[in-house]
Amino acid sequence: MASRSPIPPLLGDGHGNYRVHIVGNCGKSYGQSTLGAELASVLGVPYISLDSFFWNPNWVESTPEEFRAKVQQRLAEIEGGWVVDGNYTSRLGWLIEERTDAIWLDPPFLLYFPRLVVRTFLRLFGRVDGCAPGCNESLANVFLPKTSIIWWTITHHRVVRCREGDNLKKWGIHIGGNMRRIGGWGSELNTWKHAVSEMVKSK
Repeated sequence: MASRSPIPPLLGDGHGNYRVHIVGNCGKSYGQSTLGAELASVLGVPYISLDSFFWNPNWVESTPEEFRAKVQQRLAEIEGGWVVDGNYTSRLGWLIEERTDAIWLDPPFLLYFPRLVVRTFLRLFGRVDGCAPGCNESLANVFLPKTSIIWWTITHHRVVRCREGDNLKKWGIHIGGNMRRIGGWGSELNTWKHAVSEMVKSK
């Protein structure tokens, strides 16, 4: 029996284009956006943070129509591949059909939550940029349950894991799909990033 070829770290479209969608509950606290920017640099494609399209100044949400139009317009301007960071699949379901690879970052809660808390306070004191232009942190955003990213992360950790776990059952690379889960405390992610870099160098 012929052995199966190893699955590459990124699938692409078969023509050298990679349209990568990064999802997860960890956001910038575990390097979700950092990974997006790094991956885009390695692949030589634009990096797009969906948060910057969804949030208007002063934390005003875009309407579903506005959000979809802004993202579609930006992607239409790009020839070839891209790296997109952010969940929003309930609002941008068509993105699932466009992507060639889905990366689910699923680190342990105890790893990414302390980093999220630190980063949130750094944003509060203006030490790092917010998730979108004009969206600065306030005490209310940090502490009030209705607006707190800290509280949202606590209450949605299991929700996101269940949702993406279900998606992995439908679209996982182990069943011929394009979605892979990267968990653990960092070594799995580093190994995968190295594999991507080596893949690009070999082309």
